[in-house]
Amino acid sequence: MNIHEYQAKELLKTYGVSVPAGAVAYSDKQAAQVAEEIGGSRWVVKAQIHAGGRGKAGGVKVVDSIDEVRKAADTLIGTHLVTHQTGPEGTLVQRVWIEQASQIKQEYYLGFVIDRATQRITLIASAEGGVEIEEVAKHHPEKIIKEVVDPAIGLLDFQCRKVATSIGLKGKLMQQAVKLMKSIYRCMRDRDALQAEINPLAVVSSDGQDRLIVLDAKFNFDDNALYRQAAVAELRDLAEEDPKEVEATGHGLNYIALDGNIGCIVNGAGLAMASLDAITLHGGKPANFLDVGGGASPEKVTNACRIVLEDANVKCILVNIFAGINRCDWIAQGLIQACNALQIKVPLIVRLAGTNVEEGRKILAESGLSFITVENLDAAAAKAVEIVNG
Repeated sequence: MNIHEYQAKELLKTYGVSVPAGAVAYSDKQAAQVAEEIGGSRWVVKAQIHAGGRGKAGGVKVVDSIDEVRKAADTLIGTHLVTHQTGPEGTLVQRVWIEQASQIKQEYYLGFVIDRATQRITLIASAEGGVEIEEVAKHHPEKIIKEVVDPAIGLLDFQCRKVATSIGLKGKLMQQAVKLMKSIYRCMRDRDALQAEINPLAVVSSDGQDRLIVLDAKFNFDDNALYRQAAVAELRDLAEEDPKEVEATGHGLNYIALDGNIGCIVNGAGLAMASLDAITLHGGKPANFLDVGGGASPEKVTNACRIVLEDANVKCILVNIFAGINRCDWIAQGLIQACNALQIKVPLIVRLAGTNVEEGRKILAESGLSFITVENLDAAAAKAVEIVNG
């Protein structure tokens, strides 16, 4: 789950991290009012969407008057901002963040990610801030500093000092960096975040003093931990997420929308990925990833069918079940229940194997409904592709 920049900054403030004075606005008049309340003579107006590359796409504007704040907000709100992460259709801008413009002396990159290789949170930093870190890593990997955090003892001061020294921070700025890094680490750990990215982390001059401040922040949270992170879950912007994915989560289903026309209902993430591969191998395009998980009740299967069919591109549904904890008779009952309740018009290709497979096949055969049953995944994928191709 992603959150907006303004939400990330508000979250970081609760951990003592310095961010520019600012507020969110939903209209041009509100934006002008925010700028007046903040004060100063220069402001930054930033589109709030779940995508990077906003600056290059015109989603970040630096202005020098209240009237320009209003005009910039009016230009951004209600438009579709297209970045390299949104796709050609762009994302609708519904709000902007107004903050004081900072007198930047130096920019850095700082991030915390979960490294699958070490299975630990890893601190990543670079003196090349304000640019795409992927490009820096690709062309100048020596400029990327990494420090692995031992979960038993947490992020230590000497590790922070080591990273700060490597990117050129020293003196009072090093002291600030140690405090800031430990605060962001604690925020990430406490809130079950998968990623925290600060880009740029800037040295700004204020009243003749240099200080570190977070100019942009992004967080990504573990969906599976939201049940114990109520405050984080409330930050979810449903308008920026696929409503089918949000609904699926509420029913205990793992659903990811894709751009094909063969709907998939599978149990187990590994088998689901294999099903997508099989469809692609036979020249088809899957419309989704959907894992019903273990213990799929008939109601859960019905909900899965309904969510898959909310995609108007779906021309058939491939059901691939290898039952262990699940039972094939439950799946069969759910498919029949779904056909009767939803009046499904598209073909259903069903492959059942495992626990109670004979009972499941018998239930389907005696249902009077036109299920297409197959013995294995390869045959199921081939049949699905054959159907959608006419």
